[in-house]
Amino acid sequence: MLRVGTHSTRLYLREFGIIDIQPMNPSTLPPDIALALDDFANSTIPGVWKSVEKTQLIAQMRDRIVNPFQINQGGQPFCGPASIIFELVRKQPLKYIELCRSLFETGTYKTGNIHIQTSPLLRRSQGKLRTQPTDWMVLSALREAENSIFNIEANLPDFVRNLAGITKPWEMETWTKELLGYQKVTYHRTYFSGEFQALQAATKALQNQGVVFPLVTADGFLRAKTPFLALPNHWIVLLGNISVQGGEWLDTEPGKINLDVYSWGKQYRIHLPEEDFGNYFWGVVIGE
Repeated sequence: MLRVGTHSTRLYLREFGIIDIQPMNPSTLPPDIALALDDFANSTIPGVWKSVEKTQLIAQMRDRIVNPFQINQGGQPFCGPASIIFELVRKQPLKYIELCRSLFETGTYKTGNIHIQTSPLLRRSQGKLRTQPTDWMVLSALREAENSIFNIEANLPDFVRNLAGITKPWEMETWTKELLGYQKVTYHRTYFSGEFQALQAATKALQNQGVVFPLVTADGFLRAKTPFLALPNHWIVLLGNISVQGGEWLDTEPGKINLDVYSWGKQYRIHLPEEDFGNYFWGVVIGE
């Protein structure tokens, strides 16, 4: 379905970029970050996770602080938590260290109105994690804290794991406000229209150091595949570099939408015809 934006909105989105995310130099971490990692490393409190070894955990935490693109849900259905933690690491690395340490040592974490209390079942879970242990610990803890029906375990059947891993828009809103600390959090639904207006709001948020989490159809939006049925099934992070090409009333060629996003441990440059963009883009959670 083609959903055309207004001329003024198109002009606003014609070209908008942000600074690329550059990895830190691991040998020159900011002193407060290095001190927090060293303090955790020197703690004698044992861990409560069977699948997470402390030395590996701290090394992977360091890797992710140096380069947030190391965060990867892998084969687990944790796209919502992965998107949130990606932004937490690159904007508030000390809070990420605090989260990881508390989860490792106690299985719990509290901030704002969020209280994560991991179950013994989750902490004992072993086997094929389908992602790195550090990401497994943090992402599964976030996901389990919101689940009231399904358990989170490493070796559940795929169908059950995928059901248990579904992240709803209101959960993304809660994490954006309570974990990331944004006071103004909105969800722009674009099921039938409003994509350009949502992108305009997203652009303003990014210009003011906000965060933007689009809900998309993974195959169509990221993999250039035509899905049998387009459904809203994947959360990503909008990084910027948004541009709109063509698509004005007198143009013979359809418009194209270009932007950069994070998902599955890497940066994607998206180039989609306007119609496909409308079909695979379902809304955005914005934190400002």
